[in-house]
Amino acid sequence: MVTESFLPRVNGVTNSVCRVLEHLERRGHQALIIAPGPGPESYAGHRVVVVPGVGLPGYNSFVLGLPTKAVERRLRDFQPDVVHLASPVALGAAGAHAARKLGVPSVAVFQTDLAGFARRYGFRGTDRAIWSWLRHVHRLADRTLVPSSATHQQLSERGFPGLAMWRRGVDSERFHPAHRSEELRRELAPNGEVLVGYVGRLAGEKRVELLACLADLPGVRLVVVGDGPARKQLQVQLPGAVFPGFLDGPRLSQAYASLDVFVHTGADETFCQAVQEAMASGVPVVAPAAGGPVDLVVPGRTGALFTPDSKVELRAYVSRLAAEPELRAAWGAEGRAMVEHRSWISVGDELLRHYSEVCRDRVLRGRPQAVESIAAQATMISVADDREAAAA
Repeated sequence: MVTESFLPRVNGVTNSVCRVLEHLERRGHQALIIAPGPGPESYAGHRVVVVPGVGLPGYNSFVLGLPTKAVERRLRDFQPDVVHLASPVALGAAGAHAARKLGVPSVAVFQTDLAGFARRYGFRGTDRAIWSWLRHVHRLADRTLVPSSATHQQLSERGFPGLAMWRRGVDSERFHPAHRSEELRRELAPNGEVLVGYVGRLAGEKRVELLACLADLPGVRLVVVGDGPARKQLQVQLPGAVFPGFLDGPRLSQAYASLDVFVHTGADETFCQAVQEAMASGVPVVAPAAGGPVDLVVPGRTGALFTPDSKVELRAYVSRLAAEPELRAAWGAEGRAMVEHRSWISVGDELLRHYSEVCRDRVLRGRPQAVESIAAQATMISVADDREAAAA
């Protein structure tokens, strides 16, 4: 697994990679992780090899792995059946080239709208170059997995080949309405205000400053969970909001479930795991009508979708939910019902089937052992699924 981001940096790419590695261990596979350093020596029983990384100017928490010849050497020594490229850009490009040179099938996971990211940071006129580079990298892979229908359409229109859908799972026990904490709610809203919150990185592309249009809603208290380069500026822009900082584990579970309304503001999300976690926590969602949230939020049933960057629509939807507790309860329950069965186990097994299929396509190219290994695993998974269904 060659990933552009890994622990200790926490973001959507890192979280997905960790869940996949846990699933590979669960199914008895052995993996090697190549990631920008610094980082741990192992994760979920798999060895981690770190390569030099450099922080982006103005955003040092985002470390870009530098492509080196060590990537090919490590892959050759490990002799993988398949190479997983997590959100490939620079280090991932080296992994893609190495896999092609070694004759190993590869799966690339498209997870970051890099062009949208660049625009939010003022790099105008870079779209064409960025998309050209990403298309080149993904053409080296045997298959590109996308997390949403909007991303599938976007990449298809830009000439990316071999596209297939692979969504994300959610831990429906970790994110559950039962974690709602009245003690935390009293701490955040001592006067019994309706809690409207955001959870995620505090960075320019997330457009968290849009929450300012909600600051004067009567009886509403804003909660901004997370950390990042924009935190200090946001604290100035949202003086009445509560900033608990970065949360994880039980504290994050409580924070989600204790909200009354969840708001996501960024319009460049390829999936938006935070929306899915809020839904699993039984909280209605208001999010932009763009990217991943379009697949997750059903307007009028689990939440509302506003025109990206429209403060008028965002304010109107949140105002309505703040005033109608019965509507919040209904939309929250419906959202929970929609996502509670999207486990990481089922999503991980789906990924293994993608691995099996790209390996099968290489049979005539002299790598039948990969097919025998992973296809056998896929068969075992199918049998297990049938048994679980029969037991249910």
